[in-house]
Amino acid sequence: MDNSQTQGNAVLDRAAVALSGLCLLHCLALPFIVGALPLVGQFGNTHFHLQMLLVVVPVSLLALALGYRRHASIAVLWGGAAGLVLLLAGATVVHDHLGPVADRLFTVIAALILAVTHFYNNRLSRHLPRQPVVR
Repeated sequence: MDNSQTQGNAVLDRAAVALSGLCLLHCLALPFIVGALPLVGQFGNTHFHLQMLLVVVPVSLLALALGYRRHASIAVLWGGAAGLVLLLAGATVVHDHLGPVADRLFTVIAALILAVTHFYNNRLSRHLPRQPVVR
């Protein structure tokens, strides 16, 4: 595996960690913003998580797949799958049936799991010795 592929995977993992952090920040900060600023309260009912899924899911899947090709750690795939399933469930089924509090709880847990998973994906990918490119 050449160095450019490893760097590309590191960029994807960092982007995925940043997106998980944005989800976490959104879920933790929005209730305080809505409570403190009535003007912002009118935007509190928009369901931002569905729009975030359009970015988070493909970036996470790509980063985890590229990392797995390099390090073959099944634990990273299981962690990523768990985080993505919780994220998808929270933004869809949980939001519709259990309400926004349960949605936020699922999303916070999912964002933490995804951030840790991408951290380890990046770490495992970086610490492997370079392998020759087979053509």
